Amino acid sequence: MSEASPKIKIMKGAAPDLSAATYQIFDETHTMGNALRWMIMKNPKVQFCGYSVPHPSENLIQLRIQMYDGLSSLNALLEALDNLDGVCESVEERYLTSLREGRYERWEEKS
Repeated sequence: MSEASPKIKIMKGAAPDLSAATYQIFDETHTMGNALRWMIMKNPKVQFCGYSVPHPSENLIQLRIQMYDGLSSLNALLEALDNLDGVCESVEERYLTSLREGRYERWEEKS
């Protein structure tokens, strides 16, 4: 059986303390890149965060994180992933509740 490839890879050129690093995140697009960048930038310890999609035919994003005071960008990334997961769970919970209670707009096509 072959080994699974990693989901996240730290690219060359990262600071030894990971206070500044670029991460490649595989099998993701602008949807995850923009949401993750937004969540990371909510952290006041983050100096800079940006992402790019190197090429449309490559299914990956590159995420650059720079921290203040030599803090770990990896910790900021992991915290942002947890926070984003919590936001998604909350949205899903509210969506399912509104469906169960019938609180949604209905549209009927008139022929």
